Amino acid sequence: MAPAKGLRLHRILEVAPPEFLFALSAIAQYSGAVIAVKLFNEASPATVAYIRVVAASLILIVFSVRRSHPKWTRHDIAWAAAFGCATALMNLFFYMAIDRLPMGKGVTIEFIGPIAVAALRTRTMRNTIALALAAIGVVVLGGVELGNEPLGLVFILAASVMWALYIVMGSRVALGDRGVSGLGVGLFFGAILITPFGVGDLHKAIAAPHILFGAALVGLLANAIGYGIDQSTLRRIPIRRFSLLLALLPVCAAIFGFLFLGQTPTALDLAGMALVLVGVAVQEREQLERHHQEVETT
Repeated sequence: MAPAKGLRLHRILEVAPPEFLFALSAIAQYSGAVIAVKLFNEASPATVAYIRVVAASLILIVFSVRRSHPKWTRHDIAWAAAFGCATALMNLFFYMAIDRLPMGKGVTIEFIGPIAVAALRTRTMRNTIALALAAIGVVVLGGVELGNEPLGLVFILAASVMWALYIVMGSRVALGDRGVSGLGVGLFFGAILITPFGVGDLHKAIAAPHILFGAALVGLLANAIGYGIDQSTLRRIPIRRFSLLLALLPVCAAIFGFLFLGQTPTALDLAGMALVLVGVAVQEREQLERHHQEVETT
């Protein structure tokens, strides 16, 4: 029965619209982020990020250990390790940032990374317009003054660089067609990398099981489920389209921040969200038109 369920899940991930998958990924990731922010009162963001990465790595490796995949080569392991290290650093910098910045605004500033990836792969005028709209929306929505939270801004910009690497390297790992095992192995190496940063408050988490469980739950939601869905999506669509669809995440983060963390967006924030959504809609319209043209010519 379990293999049949696994096949059905795989089939759903392969045929579901990318927008639907992004919505599921966003729900998983920012549900985890809300839990993480609440844990920051009891353990440092770095420790929460560390437990998140370790837990996600173990969950993914156990989940995929009995599945048949292509044989690992040194080259494959190196790519997975680089991807996992970028992902772990992205998690670490992001948590250290949203400990200082509102989650919605933090994610929109972090979106500079995906915008840069999309910009390097933009070829048509409509895509350029879509990218420009999304970029303007990010600038509007991410209106954090440098003088207010300089360290938070540094952390979120570092996270944005790691997010760009996450996309590029994640696509390479996803195309290895190993399901989520590449993500699990990569996060194992990422956990080793961030160990010196994450062990500071680890004794608090071990002494308080609810902290340990909460951070592990974050790993399940945000990394194992959220990033696992991303791996499926990256196998199906071009990096440029994936990068632009990520523009939906800052909007989702702002909504979750409002509903669960009391972070109320301003009118300017709402205007920024609208620009982001319009940019995605423009790009998706071109994608749909291109698909119809391909169907008509076949």
